[in-house]
Amino acid sequence: MQLLFLGTGAGMPSKQRNTSALALKLLEERGAVWLFDCGEATQHQILHTTLKPRKIEKIFITHLHGDHIYGLPGLLGSRSFQGGDEPVEIYGPPGIKEFVESVLRISRTHLNYTIRIIEDLEGNIFEDESMKVTTAKLDHVIPSYGFRIEQKPLPPRLLIDQAKEKGVPKGPLLAKLKSGEDVTLDDGSIIKSVDVTEPGQKGFIVTILGDTRFCQAAIELGRNADVLVHEGTFDATTEKLAGEYGHSTIKEAAETAKQADAATLLVNHMSSRFLPEDEKQLVKEMRNVHEQSFIAHDFDEFEWKIHERRLKKL
Repeated sequence: MQLLFLGTGAGMPSKQRNTSALALKLLEERGAVWLFDCGEATQHQILHTTLKPRKIEKIFITHLHGDHIYGLPGLLGSRSFQGGDEPVEIYGPPGIKEFVESVLRISRTHLNYTIRIIEDLEGNIFEDESMKVTTAKLDHVIPSYGFRIEQKPLPPRLLIDQAKEKGVPKGPLLAKLKSGEDVTLDDGSIIKSVDVTEPGQKGFIVTILGDTRFCQAAIELGRNADVLVHEGTFDATTEKLAGEYGHSTIKEAAETAKQADAATLLVNHMSSRFLPEDEKQLVKEMRNVHEQSFIAHDFDEFEWKIHERRLKKL
C-alpha cells in the first residue's frame, strides 16, 4: 500500500499546493487505485506521476466543496479517452450524483465505462474478502465525511523450502497447507499446516478525513489507525477562525491522532497563508502533542512496510 498526495492545499490552488486529492495505491493488494477527493486539475497532477487513470477503481468524495470535486468530471472524461473501460464506483454525499451526471450531460461527455454512484455514506459502505470501508459524518459547514479503510488479515505465508524438505510435492497439497489444512502424503505421513507456514500479517488501517472541526467522530474513525490523514487548515493562533469556518488547527489534528492512538499523522489541506518557512513551527506544534506527525506536500508518497509495521516516505 502506498499513499500518494496529488493535492494538499485548501480552498484554491497555490504555487506550492494544488487542491485536495489523494491516491491510495493498492496495486499489490488488488491491482487498483482508490482516489480520495478530486480537486481542480487533479488529472494534470496525475500526469507528473506514474498513476494510470484506468487503474482507478473507486473514488471517494469527502464533501461537495469545489476544491474537492471540481476535477472529477475532467478526470472521468480523460479516463475514457485513455482507454479505461473498467467500471468505476463513486462514493460521496447526496448531491454528488446530480453534479457528475449534470456536467457529463451538459458537456456531452461520453464514457466508455459505467459509473455507479453511492450516496449513502453511513456506516459500512464497502466490504469484500480483502478490504472494508467505514464512514462517519464529521463536523463541517456542509456534510463532510471521513473514511476508515481496513485491510483484512492476510493469509498465512507458506514456507516452501520447509514443505519440500518434508516431502510435499508441487501442486494442490501446497495450497491446502497454505490455507491452514493439514495434508496426508502418499506414504501416509501427515504434514501439519502450522509446521510449514507463518501466521498471516495483520492488515493496515488507514483513515482519511474530510474537512472538519475537532470532533469525536474523527477520533473514532482514526482509532488505532496505522495512518491518519487529517486537515490542518489553521494554526494555534487562529483557532477561533478555524471553528467558524468548520476547520481544524494543526494542533487539533495532532490531538485527534493522540486521542485515537493513531500511529502516524499526515496533515494536508494546508492554507496558502502558510509559507515554507512556517512549517518548522507548525511541525513543532504537532509533535508537542503527537510525535509521529508530518506535513504532506504535493507528490509526497508514503509506503506501508507491512513486516516492519511502519510508514516510510519514498
